[in-house]
Amino acid sequence: MDGNGRWAKKRLLPRVAGHVKGVELVREMVRACLERGIAYLTLFAFSSENWRRPQEEVSLLMQLFVKALEQEVEKLGRNGVRLRIVGDLSRFDPHLQELIRRAEEKTATNDRLVLTVAANYGGRWDIMQAVNRLAGAEPDRAGNWAEADIEPYLAMSYAPEPDLFIRTGGEERISNFLLWQLAYTELHFTPTLWPDFNKAEFDKAIASFQKRERRFGRTSEQLTETPNA
Repeated sequence: MDGNGRWAKKRLLPRVAGHVKGVELVREMVRACLERGIAYLTLFAFSSENWRRPQEEVSLLMQLFVKALEQEVEKLGRNGVRLRIVGDLSRFDPHLQELIRRAEEKTATNDRLVLTVAANYGGRWDIMQAVNRLAGAEPDRAGNWAEADIEPYLAMSYAPEPDLFIRTGGEERISNFLLWQLAYTELHFTPTLWPDFNKAEFDKAIASFQKRERRFGRTSEQLTETPNA
């Protein structure tokens, strides 16, 4: 969800105004997913590298996170949305950690949409924490692990690998997001800044995805072959 700060700067507003507008867009995208029958939506809200930003901005982002958890969880629950927060949560203050725990607990039985917010998350961190947990659980098999062995320890082991990755704001990179899980994900980059990314823009991304041929290592001919009876 890139471009909040630039959106605000273009309007001669403080950067936090862009972040506030960005939170409003999250509500719209959640509604869009519910309307379109999309089962999983994952948002990269705060990366492990974002701590490098000015302290005032980081503090305001944390306040917005707290406010969103306090105000939105009941609405998510009424709409059948399950909330999951992934990342290294140990760096957040205890109050925020408790709000996250409560939010996940309150929405745990909802099944219309799984909304995952990646906060203090990094793809490299995810892989390393998974490897360390696997090493602790199965030390005798070190050197003989397979890909399937690490997958249960990844932060998003509960979700399928993403079909579509969307990055707003004009940058064309994945910036340490879901490095393991994005191996075969279709990528969509748009210059639209996140606060301007509406349902019409979302539908453009989905339409682009629907035109793509997903071969997963196979040939086009293999995809069209009819299996023998």
